[in-house]
Amino acid sequence: MAPDDLDEPEPHAIETTLDRLLADRGMTLTELAHRVGVSIVNLSILKNGRARAIRFSTLSKLCDVLDCQPGDLLSHRRT
Repeated sequence: MAPDDLDEPEPHAIETTLDRLLADRGMTLTELAHRVGVSIVNLSILKNGRARAIRFSTLSKLCDVLDCQPGDLLSHRRT
C-alpha cells in the first residue's frame, strides 16, 4: 500500500437519506445536531456520504429525533 492510499477513504455502498428526512420534517442540520448532541460537521459528513462509520448510540439518537428506523436513514446501493 502506498503512503498516499492511507489518506483515501475506503469506498462503500452505503447511502444515507438524511437530507430527505430533514426536509420531510422541516428540520435543519443545525437543529438536528443540537437535538442529537453531535457536531454539525459530523452530521454533514454523514449526510454527504463521506462517513466511514457511525456509532449505534448516534444512530439510535438520530432515529429517536427523526422518528424513523435505521433502514429509513441508511440504504445499500448495489454495485
